[in-house]
Amino acid sequence: MFNSFVVLMAKSFKEKMKKELFRLWLIVLCGGLFSCSTSEDLSHETVVNMLSDPQPIELTANQKIFVNDNNNFSLNFFKTVNESGDNSKSIIYSPLSIVFVLGMVNDAATGVTEEELEKTLGFHNGGIKAVNDYCKSLINKLPKVDKDVHLDIANAIFVNKDFSLKKPYQQDMSTFYDASAESLDFSASSSLNHINDWCNKKTNGMINKILDKISPMAISYLLNAIYFKADWTSKFDKKMTKNEAFTTPNGHSKQPIMHQEVFIRYQQNDTFSAVDIPYGNGLWCMTVMLPEKGKTTDDIINKLAADGWGSTNYSNTMGDARPYQIDLKLPRYETSSDTDDLPGSLIDMLKAMGINKVFTTEAELPNLCQERNDVYISMMRQKAKILVNEEGSEAAAVTVAETRMTSALPSEPEVIPKANFHATRPFVYLIREKSSGVILFVGKYTGE
Repeated sequence: MFNSFVVLMAKSFKEKMKKELFRLWLIVLCGGLFSCSTSEDLSHETVVNMLSDPQPIELTANQKIFVNDNNNFSLNFFKTVNESGDNSKSIIYSPLSIVFVLGMVNDAATGVTEEELEKTLGFHNGGIKAVNDYCKSLINKLPKVDKDVHLDIANAIFVNKDFSLKKPYQQDMSTFYDASAESLDFSASSSLNHINDWCNKKTNGMINKILDKISPMAISYLLNAIYFKADWTSKFDKKMTKNEAFTTPNGHSKQPIMHQEVFIRYQQNDTFSAVDIPYGNGLWCMTVMLPEKGKTTDDIINKLAADGWGSTNYSNTMGDARPYQIDLKLPRYETSSDTDDLPGSLIDMLKAMGINKVFTTEAELPNLCQERNDVYISMMRQKAKILVNEEGSEAAAVTVAETRMTSALPSEPEVIPKANFHATRPFVYLIREKSSGVILFVGKYTGE
């Protein structure tokens, strides 16, 4: 009996030592930032581990379906925008911001108007309550995913003093969108300043104006603002940033290119190679997609719109992505976009995607205004901006709609494959929350 006990104790000690050695191996392998000047000088001891094992946001089964199909709306919107303007230019937008504004509109809708809104946005005619619950869930949960990531989602309704919102609608806006209604004199210039001040405040100064004028004939302005600021899980060393050649659609230019070597998730297919560059604790990330030889950013955007973004399960959000040791290069850049700068308006693009009636005098929005039932959306606009540097990313978007009346790591040490990912030519990127699968921003950087 004693001998058996000794054998068991020896086995237990051996297992503990094995686990401790593996833990120490991970610490050595995933140690601090490198300070070398070239990738050839890097050793695996200085490669930064940016892989994580986050806890997911809890969503209902229906809400997970909404995420996937809402993401499909986001990617199809991205495709529509990309095709509507000069696709040699960099762009950044937040389709989710549009969803929140149209979700507020949907609360007042009935009939075909409601059906078009819910179907196009990816809600499958789920009904006003389901759409409101989904939006409320994102507004409540997304900002709490990571305490080190600053995310603000704000909604507001500014109402012409000559009109008032119906009480049930006003209550829903407060309950599901945290949006309070504020009465303003739309004929006074101070009201324009007040709305733009709200925009400036809610985006931390990134977007200081959303409206150039307001109409005394408008009933209301519905606004959503999203502000995102996060540091990379592993910041780039500024000393490693060099001016390097970047291939643009119209030639070459010298741009500041950031550089580090990291453990991150990577995948490759016939159209693009992609990496997830995490922020904070890893739940938020920027997914960067580089076209393969003979492919373009248009091919990537078209593929994303056709295929969708896949499962909301964390381990499958990038399909076949797996841990790689990546020699990573990414430009330091800034991009601003405004739907009013495109050949077609935001309303024209949404019409092309299937939302029509709400933008006509036949719109069915009887539940919004106390005094009038003949209400429709007469104007929509979005402005967005992103800053990407060695520290991380800062991004913001504001969407406005005007209503009028008619008249994990492996369990045993193993060799992790290596790859170069040098984003020194046009690429596509998404900023997304990985556990839920929600896409916050979609963008393309061309160097122009």
